[in-house]
Amino acid sequence: MSVTPYNNNQAKKKQVEVMFDNIAPTYNFLNHTLSLGIDKSWRNKVVKLLQDSKPLNILDIAAGTGDLSFAMLKLKPKKITGIDLSNKMLEVGKTKAKKKKLEDKIEFTQGDSENLNFETNSFDAVTCAFGVRNFENLDAGLSEMHRVLKNGAKVVILEFSQPKNKFISWSYNIYFKKILPTIGNLISKDKRAYTYLPDSVSNFPYGDSFLKHLKKAGFKNTKSKIVTFGIASIYSGIK
Repeated sequence: MSVTPYNNNQAKKKQVEVMFDNIAPTYNFLNHTLSLGIDKSWRNKVVKLLQDSKPLNILDIAAGTGDLSFAMLKLKPKKITGIDLSNKMLEVGKTKAKKKKLEDKIEFTQGDSENLNFETNSFDAVTCAFGVRNFENLDAGLSEMHRVLKNGAKVVILEFSQPKNKFISWSYNIYFKKILPTIGNLISKDKRAYTYLPDSVSNFPYGDSFLKHLKKAGFKNTKSKIVTFGIASIYSGIK
């Protein structure tokens, strides 16, 4: 399943890259402001799910500006590799790493999540926060995550979902489809970026439907945990 941000005449992958390049300068501000800071707590939950396995070598897919990558430093890994299609998003992450003198711990590099440039069985953990929704081919991306993980290692994915409570769902849809795009359009250089966000969430599988894709990719012990009334979900699986 895929959602196209602009039109069907250009590959989704390229359109997503351009879109995130355009909003890179304001991405962190908008994300934390529009989510009221809740997104930070979600990332911390991802980190907690990896604590027991104590991964030394982590791959953070669709790393963007590196919010999850930096949060995972709490795990005291040897190295975190963050990849993303958008170079401009990664530049923000690189700047933050340089200021914090963490360049030896976190490496940001442009990469295609559906065709990872890493050897099989390379990583102790693979993560992705708010990125699988943007894959052009979801199953191909999940299969690549499975391939580069070591046997017995864990994947943890944080993604938006849809609340089942009618009142929460109603409020969520008004905010997501009306308020968020309006504010995003005022601040961001890309007018379609925050319209694409709610559209992509509406058309993306979540809950048990997403777990089926994880299982198809070869993951075992798959689990789903909703956070903040189902606004987002955290998925995990073992290779």
